[in-house]
Amino acid sequence: MSFHVIVGAGALGTSLALQLAERGTEVRIITRSGGGPEHPSVERVRADATDAAELIRLTRGAAVLYNCANPPSYEMWERLWPPLAASLLEAAERTGAVLAIGGNLYGYGPVQGPIHRDLPLAATDHKGRLRARMWADALARHEAGAVRVTEVRASDYMGAMNPMNSYPEFYADQARTRRRVFTFADPDQVHSVTYVPDVARTLAAVATDERAWGLGWHVPSPRARTVRETVADLAREFGADHPSVSKIPRPLLRAAFPFSPFLREVGELLYQWDAPYVIDADVTTETFGIEATPWEEVVRATAAGLTSRARAARSGGVGTSARSS
Repeated sequence: MSFHVIVGAGALGTSLALQLAERGTEVRIITRSGGGPEHPSVERVRADATDAAELIRLTRGAAVLYNCANPPSYEMWERLWPPLAASLLEAAERTGAVLAIGGNLYGYGPVQGPIHRDLPLAATDHKGRLRARMWADALARHEAGAVRVTEVRASDYMGAMNPMNSYPEFYADQARTRRRVFTFADPDQVHSVTYVPDVARTLAAVATDERAWGLGWHVPSPRARTVRETVADLAREFGADHPSVSKIPRPLLRAAFPFSPFLREVGELLYQWDAPYVIDADVTTETFGIEATPWEEVVRATAAGLTSRARAARSGGVGTSARSS
């Protein structure tokens, strides 16, 4: 029976662990808190994945080591990502496990037209440059023959996540509870979103297929829609009145930057919402036969997740965290 190790028990790590376990793979999931999904084939381990020696010990014998971690806030990226990425690379090199990285589209920066994997990683913001550097470091080790790596790149997540950690989920929750939804950018620009189980499915496929190694792969995603369209579909699923959608005035948003580190970080990414932001994953579908989950199913799962969490919050219940620990 194969054995895989996952670092991070957020939305992606949790979905991946359950998918692998259901296929008969033994899974070890590593977080600082020891959290993760409950399943007979999933071992939850409390450890610091930036400790390379400990990560090597926990990864020995694994066919694949997955990077599904996600620092809890943008402000922590520059501090937390470099040591974690270095530790993962060292562990993969020392144990022989394939390193499969859960990534995003930030490394490309602003682009004209659909975002396909042959575009240069030419990010203009520090978060995108950091993601591009992480991939460049991993690819250099791969090309030197020291390690086998691959990366999947997704757009903003949708799905039954808890708590919310994506802009589409933030807008979805507003659609559930408010008559007006406020957006950071143009609500009438199309923007791709990616269903979390599709990210996990793609990551599992590329991790064990030699054709994928040394390359980045985009996750098949539903047709890009505007925030206004997405909000309308979600409100309909919630059985709520159709909310109006308003863009927060840019001068007002910028005025908050000096007082909010989070909003300053968001400001660097507004290019993703001020122009069409469309993922092209045709190569992934052609190579691995993976297709995006139908939009209607994505909407149902997202609405059900938000409704369930709202009920749990009212009753004092605690859900499974979607952030990596």
